[in-house]
Amino acid sequence: MGIANGQVPPVVDLRSGRLQGCVEGGVAVFKGVPYAAAPVGALRWRPAQPHPGWSGTRDATVDGPSAPQMFMEGGDPVLGGHGSPPFDDDCLTLNVWTPSADDAGRPVMVWIHGGGFVSGSGSLPNYSGETFARNGDLVVVSINYRIGPLGYLYFGSESDGEAQAGNFWLTDQLAALRWVRDNIARFGGDPDCITVAGQSGGAISTAALAGHPEAQGLFQRAVLQSPPFGLHIPAPAECLQRTAAFLEMAGAKDIEELRRLPWPKLIEATVGMFGQTMRWGYWPTPFLPVRDEVTLHRHPAETLLHGAGTDIDVLIGWTREEANFGFALDEGYAAATKDQVINRIADTFKDDAAEVYAAYEAARPGARPADVLMDLISDELFRVPSVELAEARAELGRPVWVYQFDFPTPAYDGRLAAAHCLELPFVFHNFDKWSHAPFLEGIEPAARDGLAQSMHQAWISFIRTGNPNHPDLPVWDRYDVQSRTTMVFDSVTAAASDPAGGSRELHLRASR
Repeated sequence: MGIANGQVPPVVDLRSGRLQGCVEGGVAVFKGVPYAAAPVGALRWRPAQPHPGWSGTRDATVDGPSAPQMFMEGGDPVLGGHGSPPFDDDCLTLNVWTPSADDAGRPVMVWIHGGGFVSGSGSLPNYSGETFARNGDLVVVSINYRIGPLGYLYFGSESDGEAQAGNFWLTDQLAALRWVRDNIARFGGDPDCITVAGQSGGAISTAALAGHPEAQGLFQRAVLQSPPFGLHIPAPAECLQRTAAFLEMAGAKDIEELRRLPWPKLIEATVGMFGQTMRWGYWPTPFLPVRDEVTLHRHPAETLLHGAGTDIDVLIGWTREEANFGFALDEGYAAATKDQVINRIADTFKDDAAEVYAAYEAARPGARPADVLMDLISDELFRVPSVELAEARAELGRPVWVYQFDFPTPAYDGRLAAAHCLELPFVFHNFDKWSHAPFLEGIEPAARDGLAQSMHQAWISFIRTGNPNHPDLPVWDRYDVQSRTTMVFDSVTAAASDPAGGSRELHLRASR
């Protein structure tokens, strides 16, 4: 099943040309493989175009550049260093891990990274497909795609007659899925057994793809980790306002002038967009998908409830304290007052804000105003809309499995708890690739490794069969509106009935 280290480097012949990869950790790896033409020059802010191919043998042993993004030396206090340059706008490449480039027809996982639509990379060691390929006998693909202004700016009718299309990030991902369909059999994969998996912004992408007409038949299963389905997905008019603000910050009068700017200038303007779009008590989102009625017709969550998206098997979940990632270490939020938080709650619950504050406070004994705020944001952005999606799919009789990740990190005196992103190294079961991440400090290896084994094997089982159950996991039933079975991953993992019920019922009142 595997490849011995020291074997002759693997070679694959594709329609576009020959690739020579390498062997890492007992699996064949092909890196920096172009799946679409470089979106530069006249192709900047245009839908992804086919790659012209190459002559001779292309070296596929080095990651391709990550999409241009803001970069902080040393990284942030939660995840640490995300990796480092090179960044480049010629970034439409992917990586493939396979036990062997043969004709075995293995199940395939396509991984779409998150990063708030402005950061991240499929080339990060964190997302190495080595463990999934080796432990699950899978073929794994990770992709780079346009993010930030290059992927999410919207120009409407000014877009050179492109029928007011936007969501260039989505056209990239569609191109990558078409590449997988056409080529993955050469890497030992089965083009008819594909799971698309993503976390955070990558989960939004996965949902958007699930209902896209051009993606029908390109994948059969979806894994949605911490999808921020509570985000407002704007219509064109609102996005055009953001584009106008970006043009001003970049010092350009139109799209043609922007096309002539080097990408570092675009990233400089992105910093200003954060300042202009930030609101107290909300996750910052300077760039968002657009419901342009061309590439995206409805909120991505709705694509899994209508049309072809309903036929896809879904595994969905969240971490218990999602919002702690962005707010728990911020001293400004730590000093929040009860009145400030009640005013923020009033945005959703209007005159019931004080009563809702009391309900959140009672649910977490000893809660400070900041804790109430973080629980509210976690519910609004992640937990409640994910539960609502599960409820709706269950009522349609469509398969959906639900989980909640409760395992808290002791890092920063426990302030992060089970924060956004914390499940990632457990799912990939590759803690050696996360040694730079402060949020893992202090976790006991014994508890860590047992939980990682349970999650990693559940994901492998779902990718292989459409069902996450395996012998080392308690029985995990499909979600239905009677039992509301949710697998709670913690130091002791167990199936629970409706652990998000209090939040679900509270927010159901606000929607009436």
